[in-house]
Amino acid sequence: MSYVDYRRAVLNGGGPELVPGLDPAEVFAGTAGEHPGPRWHRLRWAELARRTGDPVTPEGRMPSPHSCFPSISPGAWPVGLHAPSEGRLDRADWNRLVDVLVEHSPQGPDTRCLAYYTPLVLGAEEFDNLRVRAGRLGDAKALYDHPEAEVSPSNLWAQDRSWVLCTDYDLWATRVCGPVALVEALLRDPEVEALRTGGAG
Repeated sequence: MSYVDYRRAVLNGGGPELVPGLDPAEVFAGTAGEHPGPRWHRLRWAELARRTGDPVTPEGRMPSPHSCFPSISPGAWPVGLHAPSEGRLDRADWNRLVDVLVEHSPQGPDTRCLAYYTPLVLGAEEFDNLRVRAGRLGDAKALYDHPEAEVSPSNLWAQDRSWVLCTDYDLWATRVCGPVALVEALLRDPEVEALRTGGAG
């Protein structure tokens, strides 16, 4: 049952309110990047694709709410399935990605890197005050707890430009470009769901 149908049934007295206080609009607002609780488990993109028959990402497109899973468009999103957050990694994915980057950077945790948060995350009032933050890759997990943003950085890159990641506000994915060994490690990693989207990295 879709959230829209569920809401309609509850409001019209057509059934019990299975999820008290459920507001379908909240489903598309994303989450703060934390695990929602013990009654929830992660649904992989590949598993959702098997359920729906849709490709994980249409050929030539980036993963986004505007191009992926047309069979479960906003009006048909199933009850009990939270939409992914846009413009942010969840904490577990951020931490794992930092670990993989450390493993595949020549200086390991001492790799100098830079981080940037888009004004879309921090708010328009921060547009003129933004600064690129610099530090050690080994300390990058702490960036998730930026006091104003409370999400992962929009961009993180090695100072030597050997790799870069970009979390676009309009996408359901983070793009990582870098050496072949890094890309292959991400594609093989059991904790990361990664797809090759073209190019060398």
